[in-house]
Amino acid sequence: MVVRQHQLRVLTPVVLASLGLGLFACVDDWRDEVIYQMLVDRFANGDPGNDHRLDPSPTSLARFKGGDWQGVIDQLDYLEELGVTAIWISPIVLNVDADAGFDGYHGYWQVDLERLNPHFGDLATLRTMIQACHERGIKVVLDIVTNHLGQVFYYDINRNGRPDEFLAGGYPTNPGDPQAPAGTPVTRITEYDPDWDPRGIQSVTSLGEAGPAPIRFFDMPEIYRVPPRPVVFQRPESYNLRGKVTDWNDRDQVVLGDFPGGLKDIDTTNLEVRDEMVRVFSDWVLKLDLDGFRIDTLKHVEHEFWQDFSRRVRERLSAAGKDNFLMFGEAFDGDDVLVGSYTFPGEMDSVFYFSQKFQVYDEVFARGGPTANVQRLLDQRATNYGSEPQELGIGISPQEALINFIDNHDVPRFLWRNADPRALRAAISYLMTQQGIPCLYYGTEQDFAGGNDPANREPLWWSGYSRDGETFRWTSRMARWRRTYPALRRGDFNLRWTTTRTGDEIDAGILAFDRQYEGQYALVVINAQGNHPSETRSPENTAMTVGAAAGTVLVDLVTGDRFTVGADQTLVVEVDVFGTRLLVPEDQVVAE
Repeated sequence: MVVRQHQLRVLTPVVLASLGLGLFACVDDWRDEVIYQMLVDRFANGDPGNDHRLDPSPTSLARFKGGDWQGVIDQLDYLEELGVTAIWISPIVLNVDADAGFDGYHGYWQVDLERLNPHFGDLATLRTMIQACHERGIKVVLDIVTNHLGQVFYYDINRNGRPDEFLAGGYPTNPGDPQAPAGTPVTRITEYDPDWDPRGIQSVTSLGEAGPAPIRFFDMPEIYRVPPRPVVFQRPESYNLRGKVTDWNDRDQVVLGDFPGGLKDIDTTNLEVRDEMVRVFSDWVLKLDLDGFRIDTLKHVEHEFWQDFSRRVRERLSAAGKDNFLMFGEAFDGDDVLVGSYTFPGEMDSVFYFSQKFQVYDEVFARGGPTANVQRLLDQRATNYGSEPQELGIGISPQEALINFIDNHDVPRFLWRNADPRALRAAISYLMTQQGIPCLYYGTEQDFAGGNDPANREPLWWSGYSRDGETFRWTSRMARWRRTYPALRRGDFNLRWTTTRTGDEIDAGILAFDRQYEGQYALVVINAQGNHPSETRSPENTAMTVGAAAGTVLVDLVTGDRFTVGADQTLVVEVDVFGTRLLVPEDQVVAE
């Protein structure tokens, strides 16, 4: 049987394996992709057969709403029209279903790493979804968690065999020592989620502490709160057992502490745990033909784990023919040095560019701050981020492949901070044209404006999947231009104008940069503030210098306006409030 390369994409991993062909990379260059983040439970409900334990009320966003993998299949036309080329889906594994009145719809309360979450469908549906995506050239990135499990056990602090909240203290600190203080302060203790103790959580009796507290796993199968699997996670030595973080500035707590809310921190220095993490998550790639991992909670795990995990996963996948597998992670922090530290040799291909999210998308586009923030952050990149591609990675340095994003499921939506959709569209212009890989949070294209979690996790079907809105159409146009002009995806990135001015000055809010790639050229000029039209010219009448040759005629793809580069390679361009100019040489314009 002869199977041609272009036919392989429509074959499932099972069929490929039966043909002896294995898996293969379906990405040429990740900078060409537009990633779309979706919470599966909130994207589309395609199969009412898995609609159990739903709460349809629009006010109860902390409960299951019914989205599933069949819904993704049903809405692929929507994603294609938007310009999406890769989807990042929320975790697929079995979760604790409910805890303290909240549901595990998001996927971050995992309990069984080898079993699928039945709320979203079965293995056949998930495989069909991935195959349907691949047939359209859409890659699939899976969200994974290695830092913690859900609330699968409690600390039996009072050793009575049941989870309690109780008052403790007042006992002598050392009954045999007459010089010891009379007693300890009375405190309230919850065995579900006790406060951090660097020694490990201790048992307490009426006479005082009684050594390390045992842990006891729940057995509540009706909500999947059961002893976790693989079985290594049923052993106490697989956890750090120090209680929840109370000081986020204490590095030990950040790495070793439970997440508030009872998420149990895994001991990722345990070699058996590491082996299982590598095996389980690479198994999912081999079973499903995934294209990448988005990895949760990077900064809560030691660097040595990432160096071991990344290397072994890449080696296993590469041996199976899966090259260019993207691994990027989340270090939820504004510290640029910390965020970048996970991109040095042996670790991530990329990270979410959180420092940019806070300093540029929030401060500049949402709050009208100076565009000089862009220059300041760019100046730090060569020091703070890896400059070489990871071995067996995606072939691009982290500095060139940062994951750019405006907002996501853990922060308020852009329009919650700035209700002007024109400001959002200006931010989308920068997202789609700057160096790196754009990641769009679902619902942004529909002008969703929710605040903090869970208000920022609205069901997308509230929008009716409209394709007529101005923000949807602008996002689609920007994605199309990005796809059409390679300089906007792969080109060098050269800032041509930023400013500290934010008032009534002639250049207030101007952000301009150009990009060049294999003879192709693009110049992007954005007015990131809403005060007045601005120009690429200073109050002292100094004009912007550009990388195009003198006499080059540049066409604005947005308006059709033409500009000619001056003899001294300068150019003055006026941009309307929150407007965008996307300029390419006249002889490079592609007819639409």
